[in-house]
Amino acid sequence: MFSFNVFGEALQPRPFNTHYRCYSVSMFPGDKQAVENGGKIIMPPSALDVLTRLNIVYPMLFKLTNQRANRHTHCGVLEFVADEGKVYIPYWMMRNLLLDEGDLVHIESQSLPVATFSKFEPQSVEFLDITNPKAVLENALRNFACLTQDDVIALNYNDRIYEMRVLEVRPGNAVSIIECDMNVEFAAPVGYQEPEKMDSSSQLPDDDKEEIIPENVGFYSFQGSGNRLDGKKKNLQLPQEELLKRLPRQRGIPDYDYEVGYIKFWRRTPKTNGTEAKPEEPEDFDPFKGKGTSLRQAKSRK
Repeated sequence: MFSFNVFGEALQPRPFNTHYRCYSVSMFPGDKQAVENGGKIIMPPSALDVLTRLNIVYPMLFKLTNQRANRHTHCGVLEFVADEGKVYIPYWMMRNLLLDEGDLVHIESQSLPVATFSKFEPQSVEFLDITNPKAVLENALRNFACLTQDDVIALNYNDRIYEMRVLEVRPGNAVSIIECDMNVEFAAPVGYQEPEKMDSSSQLPDDDKEEIIPENVGFYSFQGSGNRLDGKKKNLQLPQEELLKRLPRQRGIPDYDYEVGYIKFWRRTPKTNGTEAKPEEPEDFDPFKGKGTSLRQAKSRK
């Protein structure tokens, strides 16, 4: 059978479909860390020769399937330097596929849509200790070629492994993340509990509860009226605005007259038991009512 491309039409890509013995990266003689910290596999050189003749679509993406356990995932390829008949895949990928060392894995070429959205669920609350989790995830995903829904991927950060479950990806169940603009969201980590909202007023003693929002009442200093020598009663009472300024600050009322650069220390007025004596009503003031005394002594009359 011969095929002639008479009119210059583009050749249709044919699928790559084969089986290999899979092994973990720990058995790979080359750079193990580059393979373990990502989502790409190492295939034999014969696979590259077959792929070029099949006119495969770039980037090269593959679907890995464990037909015995009916589990599958997607990945890219890092190098074609493995021994013939073998592929080396990351350990987290073998765990997702329920594969052991030397098991058969079915590999076929795949064309995936470009990712637009993804949502991850950390598998440990320790992931919350990271200062900028989105930056860490973005840097780790540079070693991945695609994402598959329900996969649990492994991220290496600060010599620690953080596992992330892919809860959702769009626009499909498997997407390519090569040169894409993807929105990322995080779900609550496994085992995370929302902190209980405590009523702040219930934790305060009874004395403090009454002072949270006090009324605008209190002692006004120098609020009495004055007396003039001429006996007039004009402009002797302080205005209400002046009295409010002299009112001591209470808890719960902000200082609206605060000036930058000044620190004010307010004294707390002690509360009484309610048995304080009522102030006596002041008597009418009578100016110049006292008796005078002279230094001269009156001469006594004989």
